[in-house]
Amino acid sequence: MSQALSGRRVLVVEDESLVAMLLETILEDMGCTPVGPASTVDEGLAMATGGEPLDAALLDVNVAGRQVFPIAQALKDRGVPFVFSTGYGEGGLPDEWRGQATIQKPFTEAAVRDALMQAMGVENV
Repeated sequence: MSQALSGRRVLVVEDESLVAMLLETILEDMGCTPVGPASTVDEGLAMATGGEPLDAALLDVNVAGRQVFPIAQALKDRGVPFVFSTGYGEGGLPDEWRGQATIQKPFTEAAVRDALMQAMGVENV
């Protein structure tokens, strides 16, 4: 387990319940506290803007048929780092979001950990 992520609160926005449960398990295994999961853009936006302390977020790009970018913008405005997850990789992102930390489904625990650490700018100890 990476101590660098221990205790971090990570918002999960994912509409597929099995994927959301997998992400929660991965986060808990890394010592993080999962927040959510939110299964709709509106629910995720409420969690992202609700003032609850967040250290990072994992955002499925397509949530119940809607794009997740309003949540990404709200997190960016708050200074909360986030990672996109998508079946299409970074190539599936609009130009303005290219270069953002992205993991491609299906993902591994290592991919999630590395992307979160990159997004938060933390070193693995």
